[in-house]
Amino acid sequence: MTEDLQTIDVEAPTVEEAIKKAIKELHVPEKEITIQVLKEEHKGLFGMEGAEPAKIRATLKNKPTK
Repeated sequence: MTEDLQTIDVEAPTVEEAIKKAIKELHVPEKEITIQVLKEEHKGLFGMEGAEPAKIRATLKNKPTK
């Protein structure tokens, strides 16, 4: 049997955008997930965003214990 625990990895131009994307994909409020930043975004030439996207891992906090 599989666990009910859901974890997803999300990439976006910024960490904040990646968190918003994860919340939308998991259909839960931010307080119900644990966020682990795997990689911070890196600015491009002249400080332009998105040269290297941020990557996070979002995991649902509440998992049944049986």
